[in-house]
Amino acid sequence: MESKKPVDRRMQIIEAAGKSFAMFGYKATTMELVSKIAGVGKGTIYTFFATKEDLFGEIIRQLAGELRSLAERMIDRERNFFANLAAVLHELLLFREKHELMVKLSQEIRDIGTPMAKDGIAKLEQAIQGFIQHEVELAVKKGELRDSVDPALTAFIMLKLYVAIGVEWSKSHPLTREEIADYFTNLLSSGVAAR
Repeated sequence: MESKKPVDRRMQIIEAAGKSFAMFGYKATTMELVSKIAGVGKGTIYTFFATKEDLFGEIIRQLAGELRSLAERMIDRERNFFANLAAVLHELLLFREKHELMVKLSQEIRDIGTPMAKDGIAKLEQAIQGFIQHEVELAVKKGELRDSVDPALTAFIMLKLYVAIGVEWSKSHPLTREEIADYFTNLLSSGVAAR
């Protein structure tokens, strides 16, 4: 006789909420809707999460963890800093473009400016920046970057620059992954000053 695995209600609720936020956005998702998708009573949700904001925060924390894991998998310590950075940022950009929740939150921000959606995307960007900052600090220690760089500011600029080239510029001037990586790497490693 087979024994049934116990159901992890908390995870069931988180998965259902993730689906709901991805389909309907933050604003349109209700605890009632999450309970229907999860197949549990609303009271069960409140056993684990006091508010919709708490539930959303847990989903964002898990998504930030996924982004960090993805970035860590892309690092090859045999490559130089800039090659690693371009590879990581490319994969994170692809993830951002394809992950349904991130797409929906971006649409919601653009269309109605929901503060919690803005906050969620900001937390994800902070997680990415934190990862880049750590890599910048390692590159400084290895002598790949100057001692004078501010790791936090540099990480911020690197992320914004890559997104600007890979998303905004590429809308009207299509570039391949290699072209983006080359321009990004050359601009950051050599600068724009004539030598």
